[in-house]
Amino acid sequence: MHIHILGICGTFMGGVAELARAAGHRVTGCDANVYPPMSTQLERAGIELIQGFGQDQLRLSPDVWVVGNVVTRGNPLMEAILDRGDRYCSGPQWLAEHILPCKWVLAVSGTHGKTTTSSLLAWLLEAGGKNPGFLIGGVPENFGTSARLTDSPYFVIEADEYDTAFFDKRSKFVHYRPRTAILNNLEFDHADIFVDLAAIETQFHHFVRTIPQSGLIVTNGKEQSLERVLAKGCWTRVERFGVAAGWNAREQGVEEFDIEYAGQPFGRARWELLGEHNRMNAIAAIAAARHIGIDPHDAISALATFTNVKRRMEIRGQIAGVTVYDDFAHHPTAIETTLEGLRSRIGPGRRILAVLEPRSNTMKLGVMKDRLSASLLTADRVYCFTGGLGWDAASVLQSLGTRASCHDELGDLVEAVVSAAKSGDHVVVMSNGAFGGVHQKLLDALNAADAV
Repeated sequence: MHIHILGICGTFMGGVAELARAAGHRVTGCDANVYPPMSTQLERAGIELIQGFGQDQLRLSPDVWVVGNVVTRGNPLMEAILDRGDRYCSGPQWLAEHILPCKWVLAVSGTHGKTTTSSLLAWLLEAGGKNPGFLIGGVPENFGTSARLTDSPYFVIEADEYDTAFFDKRSKFVHYRPRTAILNNLEFDHADIFVDLAAIETQFHHFVRTIPQSGLIVTNGKEQSLERVLAKGCWTRVERFGVAAGWNAREQGVEEFDIEYAGQPFGRARWELLGEHNRMNAIAAIAAARHIGIDPHDAISALATFTNVKRRMEIRGQIAGVTVYDDFAHHPTAIETTLEGLRSRIGPGRRILAVLEPRSNTMKLGVMKDRLSASLLTADRVYCFTGGLGWDAASVLQSLGTRASCHDELGDLVEAVVSAAKSGDHVVVMSNGAFGGVHQKLLDALNAADAV
């Protein structure tokens, strides 16, 4: 089969492309911005890439056009496909029809932590000898790729609640039909497509309705939103985590915690990840892995060799005693847990300088702006990039006083951070985008300042 993917350079669609190629299909694709590292990764896999969405691509005449959710009506190639009456489908639909059948799908959903927990689960299965396939919205350091197809019956997938395509407004995850599912947490997000939390809960319930009786749902027992989802109807066995009667992680130190289920101890985990949110990710993954026969004791041992995903508190460099991190946090809850996790490791004696780009659609719309100041309280200094922002960040962050500053120009922000930074500081850059390469700009400026 020849498939041509519209919007191929996104993490998800790029992963679909690699899986299709590994399955023996001819894969070509196009996108508005075809550039490294995704272009290099795809070309290395033998996938031909085309810049832009020109109608001349009709000459390819693939068996099916696979359409990413970046594509909208008015896209010239899409309009030509519709006019010609060609066959097309979404990425999740193609995946469900051609890769996932006959697989035991383990799906990880939730507002936060999907990528880390999916990577964790894949690693626990790998360490347990299960050789899983996977599709993850990031690059797990243990594997070095975001997608892999194997002959194993097990397939781990990051199950996103974002809509599928312009012609399919259901959440992506309803296509995956998992046998094991993690419901990690559920808050309001994606304000560009959901009107309120109840609308997202409805989509999660549609997801729950696809899980068989013989399957397993691993759910965060602390989340009332998820309890409401299950109360709408659930036909599958449920194991909860974070509550007394379920899976728990008892902190024994910054990088150690004891794991138990319903009061039964399984052992002490040791790893390098920070924060309670990551401990919750770990026990959710262990519970899901147990469902396919991975002994919790073995899973706990495997945690010690897990290396987190790129852009999850990834250290980008250290200059003159100043450490610069890159993190994907963009929702107030994720910002807060990221900073609190770092504080638990470094203690109260060292400063945290938070550098923030409110770039997600939800943040740009200002839906979460009233929660932003509280999420940043752990930081000693806050630098907010306001270029292109449609609301007054200075007013929103006013309660932080002189600890916070706002900058319309990236160069001004870099200069402000470098001027304030001193040896022992930890600079945490948080954005769900490239942030103009600010990480390297900070390191370069710190290096130049140190050389003077």
